[in-house]
Amino acid sequence: MEQHKKPQQQIVMANQWFSNKWKHFKEEHPTLSQFIVFFILSNGVTLLQLILMPAFKFALGYTSLVTTNFQIWQVGANLDGTPYFIFDYAAGSLSSGGGGGLAYFFAVQLTLAIAQIINFFAQRNITFKSNTNIWVAAMWYLIAYLVITLIAAALQGWYKAPIYDLFMNVWDWGATGETMADFITMIINSAISFWVFFPIFKLIFKQKKENA
Repeated sequence: MEQHKKPQQQIVMANQWFSNKWKHFKEEHPTLSQFIVFFILSNGVTLLQLILMPAFKFALGYTSLVTTNFQIWQVGANLDGTPYFIFDYAAGSLSSGGGGGLAYFFAVQLTLAIAQIINFFAQRNITFKSNTNIWVAAMWYLIAYLVITLIAAALQGWYKAPIYDLFMNVWDWGATGETMADFITMIINSAISFWVFFPIFKLIFKQKKENA
């Protein structure tokens, strides 16, 4: 019986030691400790996106949305002279040379929306332990999300087509290449959000000192 208790006691002692060390570290390096927790949670949210994105894309791929063109907000032109759209989802499946149509757009946006809602509550309650007005924070978060989504969508025009072309055509990986390209574009989107959102969270997720 005593031998059975010893491993449990060691685990408890190890947890207590880690808890004390982490508490001391947070006191000495508050911003760095927040960044570490932010990094861990963000990677968890990214993993969720990598699961949701293919699922939504697969489900919507059987709808007529694939053949619905969604190319809006032209800003100049590409190097080959074709129009450059912030949201560039030409009609037709990616395997047939299209841009995925409205189906691809919805798959991306549904994935991002679900991930960011989860991210909002996780970062507010766990990373920053904010106790300010949640509705004010949610409003600024939504504004930041919309702005970052527009910026990320505009940047996607530079790397989306080359990545898909590389995996699907140059390397001739077909459907496997399309899935790999999905993962890479989603990781790039997540990386952009990761580096931009941390300073924004520091501003909107504050701790209000309560009166004694």
